[in-house]
Amino acid sequence: MKYITTALKLFAILMVLVGIIYPVAVTALAQLFFPREAGGSLLYDSGGNLTGSVLIGQPFSDPKYFWPRPSATSGYQYNPLASGGSNLGPTNKDLIDQISNRTELLKSSGIQAPVPSDLVESSASGLDPHISMQSALIQIPRVAKARNLDEETLRKLVLEHVEERQFGFLGEQRINVLKLNLALDSMK
Repeated sequence: MKYITTALKLFAILMVLVGIIYPVAVTALAQLFFPREAGGSLLYDSGGNLTGSVLIGQPFSDPKYFWPRPSATSGYQYNPLASGGSNLGPTNKDLIDQISNRTELLKSSGIQAPVPSDLVESSASGLDPHISMQSALIQIPRVAKARNLDEETLRKLVLEHVEERQFGFLGEQRINVLKLNLALDSMK
């Protein structure tokens, strides 16, 4: 009986400590030191309307916007509840057809240069909000034509939205498509 009582006391102490005190402390510290990140890194348009998170890609298909990396999530595109890759191998006919279709869509939109892989292949999570600088730069003529803007003006906007390598050495330079498209919409 002594062991059962000790076990129950230990269980109650750990339940309060790990189940209540620790989560409340971590949440409070996150809200205190990283309020934006703890709130989901949300983005708002110029009118104050919530448009999304910098952490999750958004679907853009209108020619007047920069297009993101394709999503591999099930249910609907960029579904955060179904994060994950397609699990299709490089010789899978479905994957080859998807890449061919995406490549043809991009070429029909006016892209003449070789299509970067990040515009035709989804990321491992299927939610990546970034594209490479090359992917943004080759879309400039299409977006400029659709918006009747000067290509040099768009090039400057793209270069203003380049995010450097994480910690200065991890990954590559990248551009958050949602941030870029919001900046594009706020241009006069």
